[in-house]
Amino acid sequence: MYEERPSPLVPGAVLWRADAPGTVVLPDGCMDLLWIDGRLLVAGPDTGPHPAGEVPGTGFAGIRFAPGAAPALLGVPARELLDRRVELAALWPGAQVRRLAEQVGAYGDPRTGLERLARARTAETGPADPLAARVAAGLRAGHSVAAVAADVGLGARQLHRRSLDAFGYGPRMLGRVLRLQRALALARQGLAAAEVAHRAGYADQAHYTREVRALAGTTPGAYAAGSAGSVGANRDTPQPSGSRTTA
Repeated sequence: MYEERPSPLVPGAVLWRADAPGTVVLPDGCMDLLWIDGRLLVAGPDTGPHPAGEVPGTGFAGIRFAPGAAPALLGVPARELLDRRVELAALWPGAQVRRLAEQVGAYGDPRTGLERLARARTAETGPADPLAARVAAGLRAGHSVAAVAADVGLGARQLHRRSLDAFGYGPRMLGRVLRLQRALALARQGLAAAEVAHRAGYADQAHYTREVRALAGTTPGAYAAGSAGSVGANRDTPQPSGSRTTA
């Protein structure tokens, strides 16, 4: 069982929980703070599919931050966590992390504890760089990297460097990831592949197919078949039982 809901306390964040690891985690430009059987971990940004089950556990909860929002909270550039799942104790003092894990676990729903932890940490570190939200919004809307760079007033190299710190990868890769998420959301609505490709902004259906293979490790048809009839399917996975708990 997997369920998620928007966080009322952390802007742009999503709270989720799962009884078991899902099938696969797909790139979404986000980072998560995880609580797994009393341990705190961080899921970094992904560049490809991650199979579930690499982090064992029987109870999973997480807070998924909007693209670019987690590095300020964690105190670590996103590029250092690219395609990684790491113990929070590898980033923060161990004694502090043990205390925080106990506090999170004391809540009936660990998601509440993660949300309170994130809100308290943000009060200490300050909000994320607003540039990240502007870059993500422009790319999510389908604007070109050049147009986004001009909009935020940065040169190509500066935008790339700032994006590595905020998202883990450059703006071109982030644009591909966000376009993939647009496409998969349309596919879950039952649209034909050609229509998905057109609406999501791909050059053609073949381009869409290549990108799904490259970033999701599957085909549009297989994804649509796995999502068909599911209720509340996680946006990150081709199966309704998936989550960002492991990879």
